[in-house]
Amino acid sequence: MIDGAIPYLRCPVCREPLARHERALRCPRRHSFDMAKQGYADLSAGRLPHTGDSAEMVADRAAFLAAGHYRFIADALAEHRTGGLVLDAGTGTGDYLARFLDGSPDAIGLGLDVSKPALRRAARSHERAAAVLADLWRPLPVADGSAAVILDVFAPRNGSEFHRVLRADGVLLVVTPAADHLAELIAEHGLISVDPDKAERVGASLGAHFTLESSAVLRHSMRLAAPQVRTLIGMTPSARHVRVSELPAAEVTVTAAVDVAVYRPAMHR
Repeated sequence: MIDGAIPYLRCPVCREPLARHERALRCPRRHSFDMAKQGYADLSAGRLPHTGDSAEMVADRAAFLAAGHYRFIADALAEHRTGGLVLDAGTGTGDYLARFLDGSPDAIGLGLDVSKPALRRAARSHERAAAVLADLWRPLPVADGSAAVILDVFAPRNGSEFHRVLRADGVLLVVTPAADHLAELIAEHGLISVDPDKAERVGASLGAHFTLESSAVLRHSMRLAAPQVRTLIGMTPSARHVRVSELPAAEVTVTAAVDVAVYRPAMHR
């Protein structure tokens, strides 16, 4: 539902507040932004350099997440219960945001993404979730100091903008692949491996704006049938480099390993 998130949104052109006018959002300076019939708002304010995941990729992700294989990630994030605005940067299908909102009944969710197929799903992922088309590398169409929590799950990290929109007492939750994430598939099929210094590089990219409060590696063993293995590989950077015909026909056990880092904003604005 977009209405609950409108007080937190800002015009991407002039930064003025937005109000709903039928199927559009408008600011006092009469900049107008369409709302898609599927429920998400387009606040991209111009041509995007990329369009994100395709409809086929989104469908695969939705099916994989619906099977519960990454539920352990969603559960870990949902432990950080809050009220107010929960901003999901790179929301995808909205699954992580929806799980978070289930555990925080006083929160409003706002998912940002560049993929229209993903936003169509995110817009209906939860009754208290809104979905907005926006590029994470541009100024976010969100008010200063408005978010209680920012979720960033396998998504780009815009440190300066995250700091701007996060409350002084807010928290940034960043999920990245750990060194042994999908290790069995990497060894068997030559997938692109995770940089062992990934966590350090992420911390360095955020260090000017955030302080690391805690970090933990979570692991989960997944028993996957052949179609799920194909879907999982299709969700990785190796998707274009692996032949489907070479993938296993039998069930395999695969390790999911992620680093969940908790950041607090540095005391400068």
